[in-house]
Amino acid sequence: MRTTSAAPAAATVGIVGGGPAGLLLARLLHRSGIDSVVLESRDRAYVEQRQRAGILEQGTADTLRGCGAGERLDREGLVHHGIRLHYDRRSHRVDFPSLTGGRSVLVYAQTEVVKDLIALQLSGGGPLLFGARALAVEGADTGRPVIRYAHRGREHTLACDYVVGCDGFHGITRDAVPAAARRTYERGYPYSWLGVLAEAPPSCDELVYAHSERGFALFSMRSPTVSRLYLQVPNGTDPADWPDDRIWDELDARYATEDGRQPARGPITAKSVLPMRSVVTEPMRYGRVLLAGDAAHIVPPTGAKGLNLAASDVTELAGAFAHLKGTGSTRKLDAWSDSCLRRVWRAEHFSYSMTTALHTEPGQSAFDTRLQIARLDRLAASPHAAAELAENYTGLP
Repeated sequence: MRTTSAAPAAATVGIVGGGPAGLLLARLLHRSGIDSVVLESRDRAYVEQRQRAGILEQGTADTLRGCGAGERLDREGLVHHGIRLHYDRRSHRVDFPSLTGGRSVLVYAQTEVVKDLIALQLSGGGPLLFGARALAVEGADTGRPVIRYAHRGREHTLACDYVVGCDGFHGITRDAVPAAARRTYERGYPYSWLGVLAEAPPSCDELVYAHSERGFALFSMRSPTVSRLYLQVPNGTDPADWPDDRIWDELDARYATEDGRQPARGPITAKSVLPMRSVVTEPMRYGRVLLAGDAAHIVPPTGAKGLNLAASDVTELAGAFAHLKGTGSTRKLDAWSDSCLRRVWRAEHFSYSMTTALHTEPGQSAFDTRLQIARLDRLAASPHAAAELAENYTGLP
């Protein structure tokens, strides 16, 4: 396997961040004959173990297949044709294919997507530098922006035609856009998620979204023998305050339905707390610097949109770069930010709607809880309401 040790000095596209967005963009560009360099501040082991999303829209899965990253996905991914809503001690299934004309989703962890894309990049793609910490992006409004980065104890520069920031909300690429040229919209939530991995068979063959007066819970999976579980907890929660028995007892209480079923228990192997927030930065392009994925927008994870939005960003961006290469026209590149933002705000609205329908706010009144139940009853009773949820969940065009 080829590894990258040299420090490149030039590229058509410089990509800051070696997560799924940056790696997928690099792969798509490579297949279009466009050279790129990926700079990732962490080492490979860390990147391949970061626990993140696990739901792939059909369009995301198709993109991964199309760029050569579909073999293991198709072998190990779990196709899901619906989700279950648990509330008021009842359970209702939302059937995706019947409501969307046949669409479904795939459960395949982001960690596995990243492993597949890294393997492809190292075996036949452009340079991928681990431990390469981007320090600054300079000259965003010039014809040749430069990334300053540190690698193996030395500082280097990478001159690019374009720079794409896939380095997340706290990355440095956003700082290349002057504060006066960007606007960030943000909403915080008064709760977080405690996420755990457990060596236990999933409680259901599809995801379960549970509304409870005790707080929200999500029952998901990574494989037929590994569960991925989430509990709504107060902001600032320390995972150490949640021993295993307390987690399982709380999951049992929030999962409760009239049939009396409870999740299977097993050893918990990982715990972490995930804050909830909604963020959008506009525009997603300034000069020759473009922001994709979490660098431009964050959604609460309730609607399973984060990874899929990032994949949509870079898929459309790769197409715009290919159009530029083939025609010399910047038309698609110039329209890219506005096109992405329409999709982003649609996903923000859906994620906000799912989050506020299922979570219990601190001090929430009985009236507000009854409104949530009425909202969930509407989803259970109306094919039109259920179709709106299903279409957004499986991915709008």
